[in-house]
Amino acid sequence: MLELSAKLLNQPVLSLRTGGQVAMAMEPIMNPNNLKVEGFRCIDQFDNRELILVTQDIRDHIKDGFVIDDHEVLVEPEELVRLKDVLKLNFILLGKPVYTDKKKRLGKVVDYAVDNETLYVQKLYVSQTILKSLNAGQLTIDRSQIVEITDRRVIVKDPLQGVKDTAPATALA
Repeated sequence: MLELSAKLLNQPVLSLRTGGQVAMAMEPIMNPNNLKVEGFRCIDQFDNRELILVTQDIRDHIKDGFVIDDHEVLVEPEELVRLKDVLKLNFILLGKPVYTDKKKRLGKVVDYAVDNETLYVQKLYVSQTILKSLNAGQLTIDRSQIVEITDRRVIVKDPLQGVKDTAPATALA
């Protein structure tokens, strides 16, 4: 099932051991190489320091927040050797401009949908310029249409590629 990005922002982190909230997951840590949510930046409930919740340590994602075994699974960013490069990038998908592979600007990412089982981004929602949005509205781009992601932009296959510019003429009877 897909969930919008708002379901990943500012979520309580609940401990099964204590039965209460131990942190607040502020924002997802996204790997730009595969668009997978690798973890979450959290604010510790007890001493207000930034800790990381790795996705493997999440037992469940319920409407009240993320469920973990214990406060001990939250770690300091320096302890995560495997995610060191991803953390250093500080990649944020929201607000990234979207271009076609033919260098035409489509708009910017205003939301995305994540598969709640795998935590891979499956859809991008792109707002167009005001003039284009009056005619066509918001664009939805599937994961399979993404060609490249850089720190400055998202490049996708041209959504109009293969569509003829003019309608075929009809023969009069």
